[in-house]
Amino acid sequence: MRLLVTGAAGFIGSNYARLVLATTDHELVVLDALTYAGGRDTVATYEDDPRVTFIHGDICDRDVALKAMDGCDVVVHFAAESHVDRSVGRTGLLAPDEVGPDAFVRTNCLGTNVLCDVARQVGVERLVHVSTDEVYGSRADGSFSEDDLLAPSSPYSASKAGSDLIALGYHTSFGLPVVVTRAANNYGPFQFPEKVIPLFVTNLFDGLPVGVYGDGGNIRDWLYVDDHCRAVELVREHGQPGQVYNVGGSAELSNLELTRRLVELVGAEERLITFVEDRPGHDFRYSISLDRIRRLGYEPSITIDDGLERTVAWYRDNEWWWRPRKAAP
Repeated sequence: MRLLVTGAAGFIGSNYARLVLATTDHELVVLDALTYAGGRDTVATYEDDPRVTFIHGDICDRDVALKAMDGCDVVVHFAAESHVDRSVGRTGLLAPDEVGPDAFVRTNCLGTNVLCDVARQVGVERLVHVSTDEVYGSRADGSFSEDDLLAPSSPYSASKAGSDLIALGYHTSFGLPVVVTRAANNYGPFQFPEKVIPLFVTNLFDGLPVGVYGDGGNIRDWLYVDDHCRAVELVREHGQPGQVYNVGGSAELSNLELTRRLVELVGAEERLITFVEDRPGHDFRYSISLDRIRRLGYEPSITIDDGLERTVAWYRDNEWWWRPRKAAP
């Protein structure tokens, strides 16, 4: 089988590519625009496999998408703008690429539409659209199921909700065999150090403060990236077209709890924890039901304790990867 994997020079996509190459005999076509969050050094960790073809290009470019999809049986679509702070115009110190909602709507909505339309034309067997639990918005108690209404709170999550509906609309209108996954907060190797776990870990290595939004009470479910990739494979193989599947880690922590665990794992001082002004529209809690994907046989296998230990160890051992990204102007 030949798979087109978009965004596989980035965090989740590259981990997925390594999983597929390690566990199957499939061929991979990797399509990535190499924005600030992707890199050829990340692709280089698996590109020497002769089954891999890399194409540098934009998913919004129809000709590029058509070239990349040529001969492919399945599309697994990870490529996205994904950092909430960028979508509301707040980036901190990293990577002066385009900031604000326009880039999110363009990549996430237009790019998904182009991929779905090209996939329809060439007749792929399946398109897996990888999304986020943030499309549901916040809830104080209980968990969202896949049939709940979407109530996104940021330009990022709104653009992902739009991309979900575009993909599902192609299934309804044209019979495109689309399946959608909505995942909890991912963490693990090769995550760009603007996201909270790699940012905090690498700051703590250097004795720098870590800024927790508000009072640190906001709650997220944490999903180790390998579990997410296994779930995507499960949905690719067994998911029902037209369905959405939540993917979680069953590990809800407040931001302050998470930060304290990272401080302890790094061996840093708790005085480095600071509190900063909350960001606009900061959802209080994300929580998703896993009942549907459990019926396919999914269960998160990596505990939050194990996953955080692995992640801290990876960033400690791979300074070559993250240090230049934090030093970039």
